[in-house]
Amino acid sequence: MATLTVSPLEEKRVKALGFLSNKGTDNFSARIITVNGKITAAQQKCIAEAAEKFGNGIVTFTTRLTIEVQGVPFEKVEDFRAYIAKEGLVTGGTGSKVRPVVSCKGTTCQYGLIDTFALSEEIHHLFFEGYHDVKLPHKFKIAVGGCPNNCVKPDLNDLGIIGQMIPQYDEEECMGCKKCSVEEACPVGAAQLQDGLLAIDPAACNNCGRCIDKCRFDALPGGVNGYKIYIGGRWGKRIAQGRALNRVFTDKAEALSVIEKALLLFREQGKTGERFSQTIERLGFDNVEQQLLADDLLARKDEIISAKLHETGGATC
Repeated sequence: MATLTVSPLEEKRVKALGFLSNKGTDNFSARIITVNGKITAAQQKCIAEAAEKFGNGIVTFTTRLTIEVQGVPFEKVEDFRAYIAKEGLVTGGTGSKVRPVVSCKGTTCQYGLIDTFALSEEIHHLFFEGYHDVKLPHKFKIAVGGCPNNCVKPDLNDLGIIGQMIPQYDEEECMGCKKCSVEEACPVGAAQLQDGLLAIDPAACNNCGRCIDKCRFDALPGGVNGYKIYIGGRWGKRIAQGRALNRVFTDKAEALSVIEKALLLFREQGKTGERFSQTIERLGFDNVEQQLLADDLLARKDEIISAKLHETGGATC
């Protein structure tokens, strides 16, 4: 095996730039940031050229929808970064900060209830870029799903958003059909005929929107788009399923403010080394939810960002 020459200090420095060590070598995988998994054809061509010019010609994809070029020698790190910058590409996505945002293809998917590309891009600019220099107790992952199919597993992220379509049911228009097309369309059994009328159980309904426009008599002609927010999810060696806040947000700006408040709460009240799920467990879900639905955290934003982080709170992965 070849003798390694890159010092731990140098390795740490380039890791902060998004270059992860390839074990047993002085080479690195260069992690290239995408905006919710999208790149242009020109960017794709540039990445391929960079892989051949500076790496070993292999391009891989991460679970966070970033791209990695393998086999980049330590001495070629800066040349690689300069080359991909021609197409507006950067490396990164490591450290105790907001990580690249993951999004499903809800914008184009037949089941998508919200414009996931636009929303996740806005989140990328506001919080991945906007909070780039804000150190957190640990990494913070955000995922945007277009519907309750949960393809990108939003509830296994520190914060996840799931698109919603809240049905607007007009009971007066219900004709009590023996064979109810709305009941047939509901995949979770929330819509059922009861005493000759359609009833929708709000506790069972996941707002998937599959029932909209299914009634022949316009008892369910439409719905209201919304955002369901989960907090405290994580995967890895220790798995935690996120828990939904006790309301569906119908205002995008309000949903975005919850993300910012979650980041501020994590920075202010989290302890170095613990994930957001552990912060929530320690503080109590009801306490955290109350803070996220109020505006006190935003009022203290400058103070929170400038304050020193709490020290070690426990080992995590």
